[in-house]
Amino acid sequence: MINIQFAKRLQPLQSNVFADMDRAKALALAAGQQLIDLSLGSSDLPAEAHVIEAIAQSLHDRTTHGYLLFNGTQGFREAAANWYEKKFGIKVDPQTEVLPLIGSQEGTAHLPLALLNPGDFALLLDPGYPSHAGGVHLASGQIYPMPLREENGFLPVFADIPAPVLAQSRMMVLSYPHNPTAAIAPLSFFQEAVAFCQQHNLALVHDFPYVDLVFTATGDWGKEGHKDMGTRRYGDNSLPTSSSQSLVPSILQADPEKSISIEFFTLSKSYNMGGFRIGYAIGNAQLINALRQVKAAVDFNQYRGILNGAIAALTGPQSGVKTAVATFQQRRDAFITALHRIGWNVPTPQATMYIWAKLPSRWSQNSIEFCTQLVKQTGVAASPGAGFGKSGEGYVRFALVHEPSLLETAVERMAKFLNSN
Repeated sequence: MINIQFAKRLQPLQSNVFADMDRAKALALAAGQQLIDLSLGSSDLPAEAHVIEAIAQSLHDRTTHGYLLFNGTQGFREAAANWYEKKFGIKVDPQTEVLPLIGSQEGTAHLPLALLNPGDFALLLDPGYPSHAGGVHLASGQIYPMPLREENGFLPVFADIPAPVLAQSRMMVLSYPHNPTAAIAPLSFFQEAVAFCQQHNLALVHDFPYVDLVFTATGDWGKEGHKDMGTRRYGDNSLPTSSSQSLVPSILQADPEKSISIEFFTLSKSYNMGGFRIGYAIGNAQLINALRQVKAAVDFNQYRGILNGAIAALTGPQSGVKTAVATFQQRRDAFITALHRIGWNVPTPQATMYIWAKLPSRWSQNSIEFCTQLVKQTGVAASPGAGFGKSGEGYVRFALVHEPSLLETAVERMAKFLNSN
């Protein structure tokens, strides 16, 4: 048998938190467990009817059946630019400052190919989303993990980055509201990030999938000290500009000239279109063009019908977004209440579809073993914090992708597991 030699860049990609848990779930199912999967942030809610109708109508249009090049995406790019301007009050050129993507993950994974030479550093959040690191490894870059600590509101401390690392760095990746910690960041934090990246000539990348999944008027803002989460080092400047319709800031509100910044959006969370794989980048024209060059070497674009559905989502009624937010807020409250009932006192997040829970002391240094044994013994699947980075150890992430009654059943099973272990 021929011994095929593979590139060294594949070595760091051999382990992935989602793939590892997928194997553990398969073993649990094979052993007869009834699975409650809280490990993957894939929304169980449906896309809106007017979105599905736009895609369905496209199927009968034979002109949509061919390759779709950049100029054919003009309508989608205009819809994205208009959506952004309406939401954040910043004008965007759909010709030079918007790029369609096959989900924001494609953008964050491919952009390092346009920015890094072998050995260059990327500054990444730790813990953080796995594709951010994967893209750096594929570009033969180095990763400097910026630790996220609870005492800092899960925000990085830029002053802690060593000067020799900064001298070799080409990009910084942020993502707030944050996966997995569910932390939010104030506008003043983004302003500091922009100034820091301008000073050190870094491209500033912001992954922004949870722009709409922010909870308000819950009566618990400030409960258990959460009013300070994300603002402890940044005063009270935590709101976007007055022209914004968003409850959380965009990186471009801190960099309105788009001098160094690019932001990635997806329709997976706000519009429940994860399986359709549609997202886009907005920002600095040079960064957009560089990413476009990489993308052109890898693929064309999605089926035009999917873009038509995305246009319908961005320009049509937004009641479905509000329904999704209310649904995840209800699930959050039910899950948190059930955890508190069994004595697991975890913080109440203000955004995302996740609960980031500190593990009991018995498991504080082995989140992978906790999740493996949990699914094996109870059928409840969660994501180990260590799978998101070294600083995630000691935590576990639960995705709120089931109805409240099933979430409460999951907590009941976990209570038995914790008591028996």
